[in-house]
Amino acid sequence: MSSKVHENYRPLANFRPSIWKDTFDSMSSPKLELEYDKQFEELKEQVKEMLSTASSTEDPVKEVILINSLCRLGVSHHFETEIEERLYHIFETHPDLAAENDYDLYTVALIFRIFRQHGFKMSCGVFNKFKELDGKFKESVVSDVRGMLSLYEATQLRVHKEDILEEALTFTKAHLKKISLAPYTSPHLANHITEALQQPFNTGVPRLEELKYISFYEHEESRNDTLLKFAKFDFNHVQLLHKQELSYLTSWWKDLNFASIYCYMRDRLVEIYFWSMAQHYKPCYSRARIIVTKITMMTMVIDDTYDAYGLLDELQCFTDAIERWDIDALSQLPDYLKPLYRSLLNLFEELNNEVTEEGRSYSISFTKEMVKEVVRAYFVEAQWFREGFVPSFDERMSNALISACCVLLPAATFTGIREIAGVHAFEWLQSKPKVMISSFTILRLIADLVSHKDEQKRGHVASVVESYMEEYGTSRMETAEKFKIMITNLWKDINEECMRPTVVPLQLITGIVNVARIAEVFYKEVDGVTNPEYLKDYVRKLFVDPIPL
Repeated sequence: MSSKVHENYRPLANFRPSIWKDTFDSMSSPKLELEYDKQFEELKEQVKEMLSTASSTEDPVKEVILINSLCRLGVSHHFETEIEERLYHIFETHPDLAAENDYDLYTVALIFRIFRQHGFKMSCGVFNKFKELDGKFKESVVSDVRGMLSLYEATQLRVHKEDILEEALTFTKAHLKKISLAPYTSPHLANHITEALQQPFNTGVPRLEELKYISFYEHEESRNDTLLKFAKFDFNHVQLLHKQELSYLTSWWKDLNFASIYCYMRDRLVEIYFWSMAQHYKPCYSRARIIVTKITMMTMVIDDTYDAYGLLDELQCFTDAIERWDIDALSQLPDYLKPLYRSLLNLFEELNNEVTEEGRSYSISFTKEMVKEVVRAYFVEAQWFREGFVPSFDERMSNALISACCVLLPAATFTGIREIAGVHAFEWLQSKPKVMISSFTILRLIADLVSHKDEQKRGHVASVVESYMEEYGTSRMETAEKFKIMITNLWKDINEECMRPTVVPLQLITGIVNVARIAEVFYKEVDGVTNPEYLKDYVRKLFVDPIPL
């Protein structure tokens, strides 16, 4: 599938320029008006009172339903401690909650999903009461559309050997498709079902899912207007912070002038910030978003240099210089690579100065080593391409996980999270935990499926798709089906790894799982980083247009 290329060949990709130009130059948001700020705080107190009132009742289901609304609307980050305490209390005092009383399918499935999403391994046996003696689901539940949709979303939290959830997934998907097309189904509900079938809540980017749910909730007859208004205020409130960060990063990127120096690269600052925000959107992770964006943009320039421009001897020089990590190595580099190398060293020196004051210099030392590992992986791929070598699937995947920044990206994120990412968290990363490998494997499988054809046209190392096809003699369609099965099983691994007790705080694991969710969105149809028009509407919704109040 691949052949040796001429040593002086530069596989230029002619990537499209940034579509955002000066959009975010002056996006540093004005200070919130006092009246707006006052309303926000008043609404927050009212919602907090709702949570307190629900907790004081003797009906834990009401609490769970409210917690679900807080999570789906994106405002649960204001009440994380209260939610954690209440769910833990309910799970301990009512271990058979979903099986108690005569709860309908909607309620049982919602309870199951909420607890699993928060790491509590509730038994899937709670759904047995909705089955006939012959083992099939009761046809009577088909008319309960809310219940069917709730069950469908619950199945996304399944782990291995949960046959009842596999059956439930097949059952609900088949019937929900019919329901969405039925003339008796309201357009509002039909649209909600269609979107859920296309993108289940659990595998979607949290911030996008919350925005989508706000729109759905607004048209619900049973909506709580105070909660809805607070969700809208909060979305806009957080969006202001994201705009400020994006404006700062835009200025930083323009000062580097890399878009002009490295005209062969993908100029994708906005899309990469979207990526970092999709990992952790909450206000408390501002520093992590900025660090991840900066480091990822640097590695993207390096990646495109190795993939789409550099000659092998130039890349060897750069790889050696990265290993040395010394400004004196600058002299051995081709002139065009000197600004990149100098800027990378400067960035890490600045970050090191910051974290050293906090007693966390180990975070930068570890992240630096991961940059070296990634660059080595880039060089291996450049060699394979030049030699026309198609590695085995396992060998290709092993290197592809590194070049996908499997450890580097979480390390950069952890560097920016002070309170909960200590030495132990970095040691955990070094052990390459299953949840991390699973999440980044999903990323690589999905990304290569949509991008490999265009890459091969211009000249590129064999992707995991080509390696699989070569090794197993499958067609592209057959390979895609095999990959879908792998991705399904990897999600089961991820769901299992998120169950308590976890080795590190669940917040850290969630950021890593969000990489798989990003893959499901960024690469659903095309490579959204290479083709930024695909992500344009998302960017406008998240960073440009506030929700009308």
